[in-house]
Amino acid sequence: MDLHDRIYVAGHRGLVGSALVRGLAADGADNLLFRGHDELDLTNQAAVDAFFSSQHPDYVFLCAAHVGGIHANDAYPGEFIRDNLAIQTNVIHSAWKHGTKKLLFLGSSCIYPKLAPQPLREDALLTGPLEQTNEAYAIAKIAGLKMCQAYRRQYGFDAIVAMPTNLYGPGDSYHPENSHVVPALIRRFHEAKLAGAPEVVIWGTGRPLRELMHVDDLADALRLLMHHYSDPAMINIGSGQEISIADLASLIAEIVGYRGTLRFDPSKPDGTPRKRLDTSRLEALGWRSQTTLEMGLRETYEAYAAHRP
Repeated sequence: MDLHDRIYVAGHRGLVGSALVRGLAADGADNLLFRGHDELDLTNQAAVDAFFSSQHPDYVFLCAAHVGGIHANDAYPGEFIRDNLAIQTNVIHSAWKHGTKKLLFLGSSCIYPKLAPQPLREDALLTGPLEQTNEAYAIAKIAGLKMCQAYRRQYGFDAIVAMPTNLYGPGDSYHPENSHVVPALIRRFHEAKLAGAPEVVIWGTGRPLRELMHVDDLADALRLLMHHYSDPAMINIGSGQEISIADLASLIAEIVGYRGTLRFDPSKPDGTPRKRLDTSRLEALGWRSQTTLEMGLRETYEAYAAHRP
C-alpha cells in the first residue's frame, strides 16, 4: 500500500475505523477519504456506486458495519442481517467495479461454530452450528468473506479478509442496552459508583471466556496486512489474552473504583462459551499484540471518564 494513494476507511467514526485513521495518519498517509453516514448511506447501492465512481479510492478498509452486543444481536436480527449484507455487498462490488487496487474486509470471531475446538483455527469455519444469539450477524459476515473470495477467484480482485477477536478501546459505543461487554461494564460500574448503588447485575453466569484486544493493536495488524498479505484465506487477529466474564467484571470494577456487590443473572444468555483465536498464521508474519489487558482497560476507562459526568 502506497501511503500517498487514496485510502478510504469505511466506518471511520466507529471503534475500528477511528483507530485505523489514527494509525494511518501516524504512518504518514496523506490522502485519506472519509464519509459519515449523514454524507453516504452505505446501504444505498446507487449512492455507494456514485461515491466510488467519483473518488476512485486505491485502497479500502471495510470497517463499517451494524454492530452491537449480545442483547442487540438477539433482539434485532433482521436489522443485523439486512444492513450488513447491504453495506458489504455495495462496497465490495463498487470497489471492484471502479478499480480499487486492494480491499480489506473486517469479519468477526462470531462466524465460528459455537462449539468449535479451541483455539479457533481459520479452517473451523462452517464446521458446525453458530451461536443462536448472533446468528444473523455471523451469517452476514460469512457472506461478506465468501464474496471477497468469489471476487478474487472470478475477477482477480485483491480482496483480503481479517477476522478479529473481541475488541475494546476509545471510540466504542457505550449504549446502555446495545453495547459490547467491556463498554457495557465500564458504563454500569461508573454510573453505579456515582449513584452509590449497592450492587450491579451482570447478564449470564460469568463463566464464559473471552479473548480481548485493544483496538489500536487491531489497527496495527490491519495496516500490516494491507501492506504484506494477499491470500484468499481469511486470517485471524487476536491477543491471546483470555479472561472469564466474572474476572473481567471484577477487574473493571476495580479499575473504575466501584466497591459494591457483583451479582450474576443466570436467567440471561451467556453467548458462546469460549472464543479464543488461533493466530499462528498472523504471528508467522511477525505480528503480536502489544497492549496488556489491564493497561488497555485503564486507558479506556480514563478516556470514558474524561467525557462523562
